[in-house]
Amino acid sequence: SQLKRDYGDKEAAVVMNTVGNIFSGQVVGETAKMLSERFGKVLQKRQSMTLSRNDKSTSISTQMDSLIPASKISTLTQGMFVGAVADSFEQPIEQKIFHAEIVVGSAKVKAETARYVKIPIITDFTDENGADRMQETIKENYDRIKAEAAEIVDKELDRLRKDPVLSKLLPPEQGA
Repeated sequence: SQLKRDYGDKEAAVVMNTVGNIFSGQVVGETAKMLSERFGKVLQKRQSMTLSRNDKSTSISTQMDSLIPASKISTLTQGMFVGAVADSFEQPIEQKIFHAEIVVGSAKVKAETARYVKIPIITDFTDENGADRMQETIKENYDRIKAEAAEIVDKELDRLRKDPVLSKLLPPEQGA
């Protein structure tokens, strides 16, 4: 849907039909349906049992179902994803389509974040009244640096004008 929004239907279709590797988290609507169709279908065996007073009968049927249904794609939780990978002649991949989950070691993450050191405040832009003066300070620094650079250029141009050899490097003065 983002490709269609940004590039239009035809251009988005070209990109989607050219890409060999797909990784997707939760998506809904047309995108989920398109991914489900792209992942294909698989033959599913279904067994049903009928009980009656006289006998018990079992029937087995087969049906083609989506390998990863759009409903599954639209309800993926955090850390879960689906996808397909392209292979090559040199490195064939037997299992190209997958539905997987990133397993996060919560205890390890918690231990690591506990060791984080707070970033020190190098410059505090609050004034004595507690007002944030960062933008004003940045503007003052910008104006000061710009004025200092102009002063350096003026001094250097003046030095070049006073030197008979170097003054020839300067363009002729306008209106002189």
